[in-house]
Amino acid sequence: MSFLLDTDTCSAHLKRPSGLLHRFIQHSGRLAISTVTEGELYVWAFRRDDPTPLLRRISEDLLPDLSVLPFDSACAKMFGRVRADLLRRGKPGNCLDLMIAAAALAHDLTLVTHNTDDYNHVPGLRLEDWVTT
Repeated sequence: MSFLLDTDTCSAHLKRPSGLLHRFIQHSGRLAISTVTEGELYVWAFRRDDPTPLLRRISEDLLPDLSVLPFDSACAKMFGRVRADLLRRGKPGNCLDLMIAAAALAHDLTLVTHNTDDYNHVPGLRLEDWVTT
């Protein structure tokens, strides 16, 4: 694997697959999401009056093309290290975003996100934005 997809990238792909399809094909077999992102996608679906169509697209159009990485002890330890450092510097950050960043760092993956400002303060995190490029 090479890339960990942030929730915004996954939702952009589900909303308009043709926009990111070339990237998904180009990096086939090297894409992953964290279980944190998976959870955020399910929140997005269950907030709808009828979640069934989006749940189907998540399970049939997205997840088969990705590896799903659990937020495990290595991720938890990295999260603790990164969050403690940011708190010391007065930059607490969003916990879910930091968990996703920690998963990317723990697995040595590049995080693919359109929300680069949410992650720029995380030391050592490699970022790519596939939505604007």
